[in-house]
Amino acid sequence: MRRRRRRDREFSTTSKIPWRRVGEGVSEKILSRDSESGAYIRLLHFDPGAETLEVFTHDFYEEVYILEGSLTDKRLKRTFRQGMFAFRNPEMKHGPYSSADGCTTIEFRHFGLKRKEV
Repeated sequence: MRRRRRRDREFSTTSKIPWRRVGEGVSEKILSRDSESGAYIRLLHFDPGAETLEVFTHDFYEEVYILEGSLTDKRLKRTFRQGMFAFRNPEMKHGPYSSADGCTTIEFRHFGLKRKEV
């Protein structure tokens, strides 16, 4: 069975994609979603002073790059800044977070890839 491909999209403006509130002072903008695999790419924005209360775990891989600002993991007592990258395996604990000056990240969330035989 041939896998259906997502629609190609050569550079487009994201200003018409709406931000959706996902927590107090935290919003997401979904840039791309694969309905078959569940994978998606999103921007996540923390307003200055925003905080989350819970420790997060999930059943997918997550790759995060901080585009601007900073994000503090309150459990680890570490602050991560613009230009830093995280890779999280499924079930990795992370957070809760706070952001004193605001933060925007790009996140790639996926359920793993099967190795392609060459």
